[in-house]
Amino acid sequence: MYLDEAGNFVQEIALTGGKASGVPGTVAGLYLAHQKFGRLPWKRVVQPAADLARNGIIVTKDYSDQTTYYKERLCQQQASCEYFLKAGGEPYQHGERLVQADLARTLELVAEQGASVFYEGEIADLIVAEMERGGGLVDRDSLAAYRPVVRKALRGSYRGYDVATMPPSSGGVHILQILNILEHFPVAEMGAGSAANVHLLAEAMKLAFADRSKHLGDPDFYPVPVDWLASKAYAAELAESIDMEKARPSSEIAPGVAPAAESLETTHYSVMDADGNVVSNTYTLNLSYGSGIAVAGAGFLLNDEMDDFAAKPGVPNAFGLIGGEANAVEPGKRPLSSMTPVIVFADGKPWFATGSPGGSRIITTAVQIIVNVIDHGMNIADASSRPRMHHQWLPDVLMLESAYGPDTIRLLEAKGHTVRVRNSTATSAQTVAFKDGWFRGASDPRRPNAAAVPPQAVNDADD
Repeated sequence: MYLDEAGNFVQEIALTGGKASGVPGTVAGLYLAHQKFGRLPWKRVVQPAADLARNGIIVTKDYSDQTTYYKERLCQQQASCEYFLKAGGEPYQHGERLVQADLARTLELVAEQGASVFYEGEIADLIVAEMERGGGLVDRDSLAAYRPVVRKALRGSYRGYDVATMPPSSGGVHILQILNILEHFPVAEMGAGSAANVHLLAEAMKLAFADRSKHLGDPDFYPVPVDWLASKAYAAELAESIDMEKARPSSEIAPGVAPAAESLETTHYSVMDADGNVVSNTYTLNLSYGSGIAVAGAGFLLNDEMDDFAAKPGVPNAFGLIGGEANAVEPGKRPLSSMTPVIVFADGKPWFATGSPGGSRIITTAVQIIVNVIDHGMNIADASSRPRMHHQWLPDVLMLESAYGPDTIRLLEAKGHTVRVRNSTATSAQTVAFKDGWFRGASDPRRPNAAAVPPQAVNDADD
């Protein structure tokens, strides 16, 4: 479906237009979470979002800059152009009001009727009509058949603290794998941001992303060897392969062999309450503004999640990630994701929850937040603002934020790393913590206008 006559991957088909979108899962997932765990009425939970869409939001500079940059992508289709830009396709300016009347009506229908209206009712009709106009894949039967899946959280430990995270997806498996590797090294003694610290992180990340390329996919379709990948024993083998004086070329790293018995517009939020309940939630359209196609009459964008499948083994997706048969396109299958919501426990009680958008950089961001807090003793604000690095095996490039100094870069290059410096890793960690009787929230300074919300700004649960 995504290959030309010569068998070459045509990525644009997987990123833009009708064939880029799979069945949207967010509405069903949030509704199921509310049915299992919610205390307030569903309508009351949804109504504030509908009010915000109907009354309008004040456009931030970040939104104005983003829509200016993505203007051509949004205006390939009339509906998305009209929903997110002004008349004539002009971007909204900082301080202007953006009203989304069609989105408000969609949210009000969902508030009144629950998720069923989205998958079988009036909103489903609009989605199907849009898919038919754009030659898309999602029909009425596939919408009606969609069901969210509840999986048991992955659990591991890091230096005596319990870590709970998301099962495949890939983020949860590989964050435990990387942390298990790091336990074999004196990370705290290396110092945050040192060349030795960055080198170790990069070498551990390479090993995890190599395994991701072969072993990760939808566990309903492929026997993902989670227990082995996230085991302390396998991590010990991988740790032995790391040379602290020399970078190992990615060309010399292959995915591990399992025992025979066996991602830029993502959103993350972390929430804690006085009763000890914690939510670490990541959801996504995949790239910024998804497929660039909005559902006319409904006010929302469709995803371009089909690019998260491996359209052809060994060919990178939009984030440069390599996949294989485990993540091949199949009906009813969930594409592989890097989403990595995490909750860390101290003495059996929630300590902090974190996560981030950023495609493949989500996994490495979550690792660095945990390491900054546990190994380097930072509070969550400092842990969020420290310079970040990223390595994903292929391409064999160590990405560093520009805050790293030239001496550190020279030391890393001397170890054999190919370093690329960027202003930002385009991640945005959102972290909450409870310790010593205090709630704390930290919003990543890399994303403007995403401030943490203090508890007193939220309605009491019994209000």
